[in-house]
Amino acid sequence: MELKVIKITRVSPATDSSRDSADPLILPLTFYDLGWVRSHPTQQVIFYKLPESSPEFFHSVILPKLERSLSFVLRHYIPLAGHLKWNLQDPKPQVVVYGHDTVSLTVAESNADFLFVSGKGLRPQTELRLLVPELSVSSDSASLYSLQVTLFPNQGFCIGLAEHHVLKDGVGSIMFIKAWAHICKSLKMTLPSDFIPIIDRTLINVRPSLESKILECMSYFIDEKDGKRTMKPPPLGEICSDLVRITLEMTKEKVEKLKERAMRESTRSMSKLHLSTFVIVNAYVWSCLVKARGGNKEKPLLFMYAADFRNRLDPQVPEKYLGNCVVLISCIGYKAKKLLGRDGFINAVEILSDSVKGLGSRGVEALWESFIDGMKQVKPDTHVESVSGSTRMGLYRADFGWGKPVNHEIVSIDRYPAFSMWERRDETGGAEIGLCLRKSEMDTFIALFEYGLEIIASRI
Repeated sequence: MELKVIKITRVSPATDSSRDSADPLILPLTFYDLGWVRSHPTQQVIFYKLPESSPEFFHSVILPKLERSLSFVLRHYIPLAGHLKWNLQDPKPQVVVYGHDTVSLTVAESNADFLFVSGKGLRPQTELRLLVPELSVSSDSASLYSLQVTLFPNQGFCIGLAEHHVLKDGVGSIMFIKAWAHICKSLKMTLPSDFIPIIDRTLINVRPSLESKILECMSYFIDEKDGKRTMKPPPLGEICSDLVRITLEMTKEKVEKLKERAMRESTRSMSKLHLSTFVIVNAYVWSCLVKARGGNKEKPLLFMYAADFRNRLDPQVPEKYLGNCVVLISCIGYKAKKLLGRDGFINAVEILSDSVKGLGSRGVEALWESFIDGMKQVKPDTHVESVSGSTRMGLYRADFGWGKPVNHEIVSIDRYPAFSMWERRDETGGAEIGLCLRKSEMDTFIALFEYGLEIIASRI
């Protein structure tokens, strides 16, 4: 794939008289934000097929609509234009937005086959890497949001984005995309109340001692080379050149059949199992990944996911809150042999079921301390997996005026051991699973994944 950058512009939030002040907008980081200060950016790409996408039409009609609506939506989501700052005299970083701040927008053209790149089949990961921007990050300052719109002439276009997790979690991320799409499609400069974010950080009711405990873990904020305070993400190894990507679909019917298998084969009573789509899909993918990697049966396992705590706090945090309100949960203390046998899927279901059921009886502090203790136990040879995304986001409803997306990918799962999970595009229920693996591992995983589902279908 060849990518030609047409221009790089800076998009300003539309003027808002209610924020007409020379003073910057300052958002303090909460307990839920602090753990993401040194995280690598989340990078996503959303593909749209166009009936009319000649370069002339794109640059004269589509791009101006995207730019104009982006400016108007940023008026409501103004923190995205700001920066994460950490002044020497401040005990912790904070989000700062000045009146002149903007969001970077790169416009590019690609000569690639849109149907191939935007499809759900096997593709080189390098093809998608070119479609997402980067974020500018230094020791004491980091940009929070960046966009790239890439035209595939006479085929379609995609929106690539890079966002700093310290500002918002997945709920806020998708809410912004749908709000932008609403303004672009409706040609109205107002938003329905469901898309107007709440940025008030005082809504987070967590004991101050928790925040202090995170700040006491100063090693997290220290540069590995010079020992100085930093917000730069920890260094990563080289991204393998032979990584391939696929999006696998699990229908609602297949999920139900897996639930039936779990009920039939688990020795536990139904009252002791939490058989949600989240548990079933993640258990199945996790068990297939462990089998695909194979090797040492004594290899320790770690599985991580983010639990939304908006409705678990007192008082509850509104769904429209634009900030982090997730707690990282770890499932640790198991060895590969637990998931390698025929009952690997059932064992994974029981592990994840116990974890999810335990969220209701444990407070934020206990869960956080459990996560930190678990991370201290991680050995160098641990098989780590995690999941990013949710089937409850409604991303495929983000219609900018040219139809709903044909596909959506989290590109940044190539930087850490993770897979993505989203709702299906054309069916209520089920899930889409995005994976990025070496070609040899991917072939083994796909064979295990598809064979297992075929066996389930034939037995019920």
